[in-house]
Amino acid sequence: MWEIDSAEALKALASRLSAFVSERDIITLSGDLGAGKTTFAQGLLAALGVTDEATSPTYQIVHAYETPRRTVYHCDLYRLSPGDEEEIGFAEMCQTAAVLVEWPDIVAGALPHDRLDVRIEGEGTTRRVTLTGLGAWERKLARFRQIEAFLARCGWTGARCLGLRGDASARQFLRLARAGETVMLMDWPPKSDGPPIRGGRPYCAIAHLAREGTPFIAVSNWLRDRAGLSAPAVTASDTDAGLYLIEDLGDAVFGDLITEGEALEPLYALAADGLWAIHASGVPRSLPLPCGGVYEVPAFDREAMDVELDLLLQWYFRLEPTAADPVETARSFVAAWAPHLDWLENQPKTVALRDYHSPNLLICRERDGLKRLGVIDFQDAVWAHPAYDLVSLLQDARLDVPEAVERTLYARYCESASAADPAFDADAFARAYAILGAERNTKILGIFVRLSMRDGKHAYLRHLPRIRRYLWRNLAYPALGDLKAWYEAHLGTA
Repeated sequence: MWEIDSAEALKALASRLSAFVSERDIITLSGDLGAGKTTFAQGLLAALGVTDEATSPTYQIVHAYETPRRTVYHCDLYRLSPGDEEEIGFAEMCQTAAVLVEWPDIVAGALPHDRLDVRIEGEGTTRRVTLTGLGAWERKLARFRQIEAFLARCGWTGARCLGLRGDASARQFLRLARAGETVMLMDWPPKSDGPPIRGGRPYCAIAHLAREGTPFIAVSNWLRDRAGLSAPAVTASDTDAGLYLIEDLGDAVFGDLITEGEALEPLYALAADGLWAIHASGVPRSLPLPCGGVYEVPAFDREAMDVELDLLLQWYFRLEPTAADPVETARSFVAAWAPHLDWLENQPKTVALRDYHSPNLLICRERDGLKRLGVIDFQDAVWAHPAYDLVSLLQDARLDVPEAVERTLYARYCESASAADPAFDADAFARAYAILGAERNTKILGIFVRLSMRDGKHAYLRHLPRIRRYLWRNLAYPALGDLKAWYEAHLGTA
């Protein structure tokens, strides 16, 4: 039970629940007239992305709202009788959208089992809110209570959620506000590592994907303190629970800015300079931790690259089947890649952030110099060739980087490297860039199909033509002729 002392506190509680509302979900709101059901709905709807001020649908019965992520219906059934719900298509709403229901007792027999029941009681400004999770909401509500306890320990009780975002991983981010201050809650719940796929080990272990926040903290501290960039400081954490409060760097994400019309090249030039600053900082493989000890950055080893490349065979060919024998296809694929991976093993290494591209880069306009560059999503950092992050940036998986811009900024980075180190091997760097570009784009073809087929995130498929174009750019490098021949035989021509 939550003790609430104001309408704003009631809206804030509702807003924090927004992170758990799926695209098709039911939240029932019970209580006497004037208890605050519509107030609660207003807080929840605003956090879900409804920009209009929600009003009571008492006379209209149903208000429909469209947000970027979902349709939401707000129903007030006070004027209905049992059975009348068929006239408003209540069952169809529950099957296709998120639905908030005031006076749910009228349709008690039509309510889905999986739902959140909210009961609001009290008089004056004081309210008692009781939350009951049924079905899938029992687990979600348990996690919500865990988050509420964490926020209370950190002094953020009663904060309002201003919005949320997720990424392609299991993490979710909530922007919380109180008294003019904001912070991001990184919700990274512990999960199973998935089924074993090689030698009894799951994909995440082989590919060195982080399962908790220690690497995030270690890399963030280095980016801020030694490389001179802006990376979110972790101000509080509960690693066992998978909960972290991190600095809010704002919303000026490269991808959004470019979509809205801002020029791409100046932003990417700043990012290329930031990448060189990371490499020039002499970042070590053993990164210090704030409470003592070190975090050892895992190697982007042969096994990790092999399992990433295998995503093409395991997933992409489900979308674009090949007529070739699968056993021979796999054998020839491994053989075509082997000499290039062998060569790469003996090249220089540094920390690669791994997803250094438009969704994870921001402009912090109020800051100066390289601190204007904000960097997020680096918990999966590995010890790899310095060309890895450069190709991640200049062959951005989420938006088109013109080939002329890629060449210009590639040269900009190499000029910085040559000026700092006369022994910089430009030919070897170009070869590594082409190999890693081919490896990364091969992996992404598989991952984006997997996100669609396994996770229902079909929007990723729209990026596949771009990824294929990048792939062929890399395969055009003269030393990759044998590899190019394999792709031409199995994926067709560019």
